[in-house]
Amino acid sequence: MFEKTTLFNIDEIGDALIETTLMEICDALREKGYDPTNQLVGYILSNDASYITNFKKAREKIQSIDREKLLEVIVRSYLED
Repeated sequence: MFEKTTLFNIDEIGDALIETTLMEICDALREKGYDPTNQLVGYILSNDASYITNFKKAREKIQSIDREKLLEVIVRSYLED
């Protein structure tokens, strides 16, 4: 049936999930009138989730992501562009 083995990279899937979640958080912040950049920087530097709105479960979503992994994905995305 299939002659080639499909490679599965869990890191790429995890990073894509973080990026998608981050975009959802940014959308929620914008909808509430906040600047996503300022709020995310505040959160990353302080680990204070109150920088992120509860709207659309954005705070719950940001807390489900390891901050170091979040920063890694953001920096990697910046450097790749």
